[in-house]
Amino acid sequence: MNDSHNPARRNLIAGGAVLAAGAFAMRAEAAPQRSPQPNRSIPMTTDTLIAKDGTQIYYKDWGEGPVVTFSHGWPLNSDAWDGQMHFLARNGFRVIAHDRRGHGRSGQPSSGNDMNGYADDLAQLIETLGLERISMVGHSTGGGEVARYIGRHGTRRVARAVLIGAVPPVMLKSAANPEGLPIEVFDGIRAGVAGDRSQFYKDLAIPFYGANRAGAKVSQGLLDQFWLWSMQSGQKNAYECIEAFSETDFTEDLKKIDVPTLFMHGEDDQIVPVHDSAKKAARLVKNAREIYYPGAPHGLTATMQDRVNADLLAFLRAPA
Repeated sequence: MNDSHNPARRNLIAGGAVLAAGAFAMRAEAAPQRSPQPNRSIPMTTDTLIAKDGTQIYYKDWGEGPVVTFSHGWPLNSDAWDGQMHFLARNGFRVIAHDRRGHGRSGQPSSGNDMNGYADDLAQLIETLGLERISMVGHSTGGGEVARYIGRHGTRRVARAVLIGAVPPVMLKSAANPEGLPIEVFDGIRAGVAGDRSQFYKDLAIPFYGANRAGAKVSQGLLDQFWLWSMQSGQKNAYECIEAFSETDFTEDLKKIDVPTLFMHGEDDQIVPVHDSAKKAARLVKNAREIYYPGAPHGLTATMQDRVNADLLAFLRAPA
């Protein structure tokens, strides 16, 4: 018999739909609400917002509890933080990470590919989601993004800061920074991105994770993952970001940090040498805490994930 012609069957289906709808509504009413409420005046969906210049910014938001934001390194995206985000979400934190403009699933705008633009996008995300008492974590270029955010927007919404393998205070060699890397290093990176960028990213993954060191245990999967994430960045955006992370001077931004701050850095970082970054930057931040990892590479959040996670959790839980 065709159920569509059976009145009893139709009534049963209709009744079930009403009950299901009622139950869903009750669950929705009972669901806890996050506080404070997001700023809905800014166009957004569950996982994107529209920056002031129209650029779409992708983000992910996991868990409940004290808020931790993550800013990723160049030329990757927020997936590079999954090992930390999943861990902290399981340990009672709300974790939020976005793909920087021009990277990952965010839009690839022609402008705003500089530290001020990056910091303002992060500020808009924080304001849009109504975040307060944030612990801000940044790796490499993302560490510069965190420093510039505080330099431009202050610490009213910030409780702590963590800079991991971060680029501040400034990478480029100059008369004021004689220990820095010469401009030819960054010109070479620009040439790689503008040329055969696919092979360039495959080659870059090796020193990034220290796979060229004797005894290193770096999987092919990790190297392939780096290439995949890098290829998702826009060529123009990745190219312009090189100047942003290498030539921006964060000295004055660092001096404005007035919240508990932790510097974490690998002592064998071949991308952002520790003595011209964390060792200097920590001296510019009052009462900064420092953890240095012997033999660790730039990509230590992946190669030393468990140890980094434990140290990060301890800092986030420590009394202010």
